[in-house]
Amino acid sequence: MTYDDIRNLKVGVCVSGGLDSRTIVRKLTELGTDVLCFVADLAQPDEANIGDVRRRMKPCGADTVIVDLKEDMAEACFEVIKAQAMYDGGYWNTTGIARAVTVRGLLAEMRKRGCRVLAHGATGRGNDQVRFERYTNVLAPDMKVYAPWRDPKLLAEFPGRTQMAEYLNAHGIRVFPGGKKKYSTDANLAGLSHEAEDLESVETPCTIVTPTMGVWPHDAPGRVETFSVRFEKGRAVKLNGKKASPLQAMTIANRIGGRNGLGMKNALENRVIGTKSRGVYEAPGMELLGRCLDFVYQAVMDRRAARLFRQLSTLIADQIYDGRFYDPVTTAAMAAVNVLAANATGTISVGLFKGNIYFQKLTDCRASLYNPEDSSMERSEGLNPVSSQGFVEVQSVEARSLARAGQVRKSISM
Repeated sequence: MTYDDIRNLKVGVCVSGGLDSRTIVRKLTELGTDVLCFVADLAQPDEANIGDVRRRMKPCGADTVIVDLKEDMAEACFEVIKAQAMYDGGYWNTTGIARAVTVRGLLAEMRKRGCRVLAHGATGRGNDQVRFERYTNVLAPDMKVYAPWRDPKLLAEFPGRTQMAEYLNAHGIRVFPGGKKKYSTDANLAGLSHEAEDLESVETPCTIVTPTMGVWPHDAPGRVETFSVRFEKGRAVKLNGKKASPLQAMTIANRIGGRNGLGMKNALENRVIGTKSRGVYEAPGMELLGRCLDFVYQAVMDRRAARLFRQLSTLIADQIYDGRFYDPVTTAAMAAVNVLAANATGTISVGLFKGNIYFQKLTDCRASLYNPEDSSMERSEGLNPVSSQGFVEVQSVEARSLARAGQVRKSISM
């Protein structure tokens, strides 16, 4: 699809206020397209005032609608934490879940205003093009999608940042292409992803990234900070003894986790389109609350429940990464997670030190399966050690059968 195909349709453009966004919007308005800009307020830590996006977009010739999705984003964070959904390299997929929240929220506003096309600025080599378009297709199948950076005409006119800056300056919009950046960043309440430019080389250390939400572990304070969180059915409801909404909890956890160097990850991940991508991620609040919840899960899940949970977690992480958060498969998997998380109620206390989280204590966890007397090395009223004799003998039958049948290749000859 080229810009000629949408010239007579009302277009809702997802914008960030950057050079790409301004170039796309100005070009479409110049062609006479009816354009309306939309930006999602996801509590981006790199935007001190989300209203600045509207100011940056105004000279481009279209109005900008700011859609408050902070609460939606916080709820999505809680769902990801509950499912322990981490992707390649063990990082919290902050960008993937943000796209689900963004498209759903912006689509609703676009339809209210009569938009028939959603335009996004994702590159034709990445994951986000798949996410933006699949979410649009599944949530609003009658809505068309325009991807400017897959439009041959636009690519020919704007092969790089210099050409974009020259074009905007010629229309009285003062911008500068800027020098070569070390990396690009995408941000939301859950965290930040850094990729491209210098990070594309695996010989470049991850520490070229300057954290936005906190510090690298080696720069964190040289003292242990104690933190406690109360979970009810897998959801954080109190932090350090004080009630908190999901948005408040994420904001507080980001601040505490960030200053202690939590959630900094380097990943060489497998993209949706089949290529590999290198990224550096920061998600201090997700890491803090997620690890604390995992301590509770360890107490309330038996071996088979834990195994099933890990399978569900991997499935959900892949679904989020692939732009399939609202698919029936994800919904079914989350329903199963909710069953397993129903017992995850308790208060966990941890110590935070230079990127590490140390278990301190678990209290008020009525569904805990842990009984010290059953596993104690000392004399107790728990499991009678003698009663294990029959279990061990039954196990020995199979072991000896394997040996006699020659199926254990490393048997020792006497």
